[in-house]
Formats: sequence, C-alpha cells, structure tokens
Amino acid sequence: MIRRSFLHTAVSAIAGAALLTMGVSAFAQTYPTQSVRVIIPFPPGGTLDTVGRMLAQKLGEQMGQTFVVENRAGGNGTIGSDAVAKAPADGYTLLFNASTFTITPMTMKKSSYDVVKDFQPVALVAKAPLAVAINKNLPITDIKSLIAHAKSHPGKLSFAIGSTGSAGHLSTEMLRRASGIEYLIVPYKGSAPAYQDLIGGQIDGFIDPILGSASYSKSGLLRVVAVTSKTRVPMSPDVPTVGETVPGYEFYSWYGLWGPAKLPREITERLNAEVNKALVGDMRDKLAQQGLLLTPGSVEDFARFQREDMALSQKIVTEGNIRAE
Repeated sequence: MIRRSFLHTAVSAIAGAALLTMGVSAFAQTYPTQSVRVIIPFPPGGTLDTVGRMLAQKLGEQMGQTFVVENRAGGNGTIGSDAVAKAPADGYTLLFNASTFTITPMTMKKSSYDVVKDFQPVALVAKAPLAVAINKNLPITDIKSLIAHAKSHPGKLSFAIGSTGSAGHLSTEMLRRASGIEYLIVPYKGSAPAYQDLIGGQIDGFIDPILGSASYSKSGLLRVVAVTSKTRVPMSPDVPTVGETVPGYEFYSWYGLWGPAKLPREITERLNAEVNKALVGDMRDKLAQQGLLLTPGSVEDFARFQREDMALSQKIVTEGNIRAE
C-alpha cells in the first residue's frame, strides 16, 4: 500500500511538472498576446530614449504586438527600475536602460533594488564608446600630450562629469588612475552645461558618449583626442583609442534590456532572439550613425558581460570613493 501510494504521488508530481513545462512553453510560443510596457527610467530625449524607442518599434513589428515605451524618470533612474523589479515576471513589463543602471546602486548607501537578484538580463543591445574631448585652445592633441601636459601642470587641469556615477565619470576616474596623472573632477547636471563650459574654457576636458561631442568637434568648437573603446570607431576612424597610449584601457557606456527576476526562460530566449534579429536589420545602420557598436549575443553572453562590467565598475567606485550626491 505504501509503495503504491508513493508511486502514485511520484507519477502525479512528474505529470504535474510536465504539464507546467508544457504550459510555459505554450505561453512562450504565443507570447505576446497583449501590449508590452518598456520602461525607460529617464525623461524623453537623449540617446537612451532614442535607441529604446527604436528597439520597441522593431520588436512590435516583429512580434505582432505593440511595445509601449513609458518614461518613468526620477531618482537617477532608480524609480523606473524599481517598478520593473516589482512587476509580474510575465514578459509584459520590461526595462530598457543604460549602464548607469548597474553603477548607481554601487554609489548609494541603500538601493531599492538589487541588479543581480531582482532582474533577468535579456539582451545587450549596444555599446557606446566615449570620446575624450579637450578645449581647443589647450596644447593637447592626443592622450600622450594630455598626460605630458597634466604632469607638467599637476592638479591644474579640470575634467567635467555629466552626473555622479555615470559611465563618463567612471571613465574619467579610470583614466586618471591608469595614466598616473591628476586633475580636478567637476560635477555638472547633465552634458549640455558641461559642453558649454568646455567650449567656453571654464573646463579643460570632458569624457562623454561619442555622439555628444561629434557636432562640436566637426565645427571646430572642441578637440576629440581619443575614444575609450578597444578599437577605433568606424564613424571616426582617424581618432585613436586611449588604449593605444595607455595599454589595457577600455570603457563603454552601454544599453540593455531586462525583465523582472524569474522571467520564464522561454520568454527570455524569445525576446533575446527578437532583439538580435532587430540588430541585424535596419537598426544596424541607424545605430552605427550614432556611434554605437551593436552587440548581438545570447542571454548568457549578456549576463557574463554584465558581471565583468560590474566588477570593473565596483573597483573604480571603491578606489575613487564615488558616492551619489
């Protein structure tokens, strides 16, 4: 009797698990059956919003449902991100964000979410190389002359940062340490006022996504002396990398798509495949024109990249004692 009861229970459990698996798989095959919210935790405008809306439109076209972008700004991106962390893990609420998403909690005493525990990485969309821009009146034409000038004028140079804990901030701190030079880091509320002061000569340098400085550089208002990517950027092939002078230096801002933790594997894989499909279509040329490097890959590729990038960022934040304002 006991053996028969045990076998009945075991068979029931196996059957139940099989039905559950079949249910999830069937759900994944029909997903999405309604509109999907894509939360961007910053105001409209800027590269993050532009790329997010472009991706949402392509996913909607490919998957036959509307992907609605919702800008939920506040708290340096934490309010919108936290909303996704608390949303049902059914694939109908997603997060599109930049690398500040993973950096910001490192700079705070307490964060409302945990990047690793509360979110499921879906796809790495693009990397954004940063440009090292210098006031045009300085005798600095490349990283080598920047280092020489900084060493001959210790503590005299000043570099802007668009916001505390941004990719540009960490890149600026990393350059200072990797090259062994000193300069004053001055925080601004956004890139626009930083560029104004750089052009006006109140600030000597600014490291920011390459698209931001492109128009100023072309018009001769400032000088771009290097990019932070591993290799030269196709849109500016004549601009050398920082790594050509400071071996091993490489840093990016980047954009990705996440869902809440426990997002079903089948849904995650489906979304990842659709993102990759979008990136090899007409999005490819549009993003390349904005200086972005496309990064199609698997869910595991994104998760691994995120771990490695977070480890580097945490090292910079800790050594630089970077704290949110």
